[in-house]
Amino acid sequence: MPPPPTEATVHPHKSTLRLVPAALLGLALAAVPTAAGAQTVPAAAHAAGAAASARPAAATGLDDPAKKEIAMELVSSAENSSLDWKAQYKYIEDIGDGRGYTAGIIGFCSGTGDMLQVVRLYTDREPDNPLARFLPALEAVNGTDSHDGLGTAFTSAWQQAASDPVFQSAQDDERDRVYFDPAVAQAKKDGLGTLGQFIYYDAIVMHGPGDDATSFGGIRARALSHAEPPSGGGDETAYLNAFLDARVWAMKQEAAHEDTSRVDTEQRVFLQQGNLDLDPPLDWKVYGDSYHIGG
Repeated sequence: MPPPPTEATVHPHKSTLRLVPAALLGLALAAVPTAAGAQTVPAAAHAAGAAASARPAAATGLDDPAKKEIAMELVSSAENSSLDWKAQYKYIEDIGDGRGYTAGIIGFCSGTGDMLQVVRLYTDREPDNPLARFLPALEAVNGTDSHDGLGTAFTSAWQQAASDPVFQSAQDDERDRVYFDPAVAQAKKDGLGTLGQFIYYDAIVMHGPGDDATSFGGIRARALSHAEPPSGGGDETAYLNAFLDARVWAMKQEAAHEDTSRVDTEQRVFLQQGNLDLDPPLDWKVYGDSYHIGG
């Protein structure tokens, strides 16, 4: 996988565990409550896919647009207690995890370097933007939880920029470059289907692309010590269970990640159902809240 940006010191862990009230974010959710309190997205929002007993060899995987949309909604249910991931471009707050501000669609952090990369990319594409003047401050606080030179002026500028399609594109592109594309590429090399690709992606989002024990590389190495991936002749379900075991271990090493429901009542549910293609309809829970994506 490509290393993190060399011009910035990126912390090997990403802490994106946060529950944000919908009213605070001003969300216009596409989802509506079901009788059981679940959020549900109309089936028309997703490509219909009949359940298959075996995955076609030519299947595109998580980078298929319809499946990628599902992945974004699944992550958003855990990150923001909402399926409306596009409402999160404007999200920004310090969640007290030692990484400064956490913001945007994937939890870019001022203390880990990826927020800096987003603002740099935005400024390269649109020099006259509300965040450009904060680049020196973002460079100075990188690797710390400091708000020096940022503060309310910065958070307001972030929220102002969030309505700019150029800024939204910058967030999308950095998400894909640092997290989505490397995760999907590695999963495909390991012979994993769409669900496995999503499991890798969700792990790299939370833990970062590093190689220490509690980063994505370390989690994968721990899994490989217990099971062979399909590319090595192993059983896909057995390997993914080993990966999720390693993921849960890593999550429990940090207080901010100790709630493992995004694994236990989401990803393991799909795995136990044998839904290796991540085909809707999908029903899951995160932090006790129920969600539904129609088929």
